[in-house]
Amino acid sequence: MPTYEYECEQCRDRFELVRGFSEPELTQCPRCGGPVRKVISAVGIVFKGSGFYKTDSRKTSSSSSSD
Repeated sequence: MPTYEYECEQCRDRFELVRGFSEPELTQCPRCGGPVRKVISAVGIVFKGSGFYKTDSRKTSSSSSSD
């Protein structure tokens, strides 16, 4: 289940909730009862496996110049 970050428009409290896709949308702040909105933020990405780093790339042919 995804984790969503919300911010209350009234008290400016920020909080995270784990909610399923089928659950109803959160509309009220649990702290003050004011309206809330979802906060969009950057997502961390982790690359695993080979091929993502310069050291994992294919070996260059012997005819090309070296760095």
